[in-house]
Amino acid sequence: MLDVAGTALSEAERELLRRPAVGGVILFSRNFVSPEQVAALVTDIHALRTPRLLVAVDQEGGRVQRFRDGFTRLPPARRLGELFDQDPRRARQLAEVSGWLMAAELRAIGIDISFAPVLDLDYGVSTVIGDRAFHRKPEVVAELAQAYQRGMGEAGMAATGKHFPGHGAVVADSHHELPIDERPFAELEFDDLLPFERLAHQGMKAMMAAHVIYRDCDSRAAGFSPFWLRTVLRERLGFQGAIFSDDLNMKAAACAGDYPARARTALGAGCDMVLVCNAPEQARQVVESLRDYHDPAAMMRLARLHGSGEERGLPALRASEEWRIAVAAVQSCDPEPMLDMDL
Repeated sequence: MLDVAGTALSEAERELLRRPAVGGVILFSRNFVSPEQVAALVTDIHALRTPRLLVAVDQEGGRVQRFRDGFTRLPPARRLGELFDQDPRRARQLAEVSGWLMAAELRAIGIDISFAPVLDLDYGVSTVIGDRAFHRKPEVVAELAQAYQRGMGEAGMAATGKHFPGHGAVVADSHHELPIDERPFAELEFDDLLPFERLAHQGMKAMMAAHVIYRDCDSRAAGFSPFWLRTVLRERLGFQGAIFSDDLNMKAAACAGDYPARARTALGAGCDMVLVCNAPEQARQVVESLRDYHDPAAMMRLARLHGSGEERGLPALRASEEWRIAVAAVQSCDPEPMLDMDL
């Protein structure tokens, strides 16, 4: 999965995206001017290939929301966790409505997936996770994430849980350095793994691995580790969906070597798709290095992530009573101003 530079495809990008090793495109704020423009961009990307490329975005809400003008401002996940402490039933309802609203607006313009929800626990130490996490308690995270996933599914979008097996207990930001979590597996299993296990059993179709080393368990970062991806996620937790790497351009990913080595190691460890963002020359190197790579099982898992339902456009969605009710509900639970985090 690659990114693109601007608000429309260049000829060089079209050529690269037609390569067999490319399976998707992730969009960022720089790719967005208006709902109409980004819908045309998505249509253009989808028209390049059959079967079409996946188109993804990070539209979690709060600090991480790529598309804003013309889209509903979404609250950070922590706000739903705070509401859960006051009124669990209302929090679950609002989590489902939030998941539906986020996904419905993206599906209206053709986006296949948003990399959400965050399943990390809010330990209060990670600035990069922070209010992107629902709660400190794993049972609460699991409940709210299940409701959020239900809402996404009702809108025709598969959910992606991140960042397996849990990024919330480390201070370091994997965008800038390699975090090391010193906790034993038994502690991770009791706390951080619980939401991932619950959602695996609830039919979650994708998960994203963390660029974090859990030194007591394996010397490799989770996204490059057969222990974490095959032994734990696939075998112990029974997860049957697609596995994404986190961005291989993040500083923490350098632990696996150069870009082609990072991609090969992540795929060999159990990832179905690797992301290379904001590094166009290195992305091309990865595509070239994977020209003979073929994994039919991974392709089947990824095929289940294409969006479903009618892409009716935002004006038609906004005209619906369901959308108006959802917007009012979501806005009622977010009194805080949104602060941008351009990750």
